[in-house]
Amino acid sequence: MRNLVSRVLLVAFVLGLGGIAFAHDHHGEEGSWTGIVTDSGCGEKGAKASHAACAHDCVKNKGAKYALYTPADKKVWILSNQEEAGKMAGKEVTVKGKADKEKMTIEVASMEEAPAK
Repeated sequence: MRNLVSRVLLVAFVLGLGGIAFAHDHHGEEGSWTGIVTDSGCGEKGAKASHAACAHDCVKNKGAKYALYTPADKKVWILSNQEEAGKMAGKEVTVKGKADKEKMTIEVASMEEAPAK
């Protein structure tokens, strides 16, 4: 009986650690991303300075969200700080924060214009 209880406790312990590892992974990966602020409706097509007014309209009137298009990996990330992102629409920026790859979102810690090339 003791052996059975020990095995049950061991399995519960291992599963508990697995749950902790999953929960940690789910919180996101900290990092820095450089790209152009666009909107979720236009994505890559809207990743240019001339698209800023359209991005504002899509967010205000069509339910889109401000997003970061990263040309390095050709991905579109929804940004958590929509107000700040709106000020940067059409600009190349560097965003620091935590990315949730499953939801394709970035929890923004900071956002600033990228240095001119």
